Amino acid sequence: MTEHISHLLLAFAAGAGIGAFYFGGLWWTVRRLATDDHPARLTLLSLLVRTGLSLGAFYVVMGGEWERLMAALLGVMVIRLLMVRRLRPD
Repeated sequence: MTEHISHLLLAFAAGAGIGAFYFGGLWWTVRRLATDDHPARLTLLSLLVRTGLSLGAFYVVMGGEWERLMAALLGVMVIRLLMVRRLRPD
């Protein structure tokens, strides 16, 4: 039982890392749009890279157990809430 809980906590932490990568990448992309020569290309590439790597990471973290996937998704949502709160314009 303790091992199961520790796996869920690790999945949550991994999900937080995935969320930081995904939403941090989104923040970086949005900040660069105004100065980039090809904003549409930047947006599309950023979306593909962030989504592809995040989905791959979810697959690895899940390890065939839906509970780990849910813990990882919860970690992503927590990071999203924190980043929205922190990066919100005044």
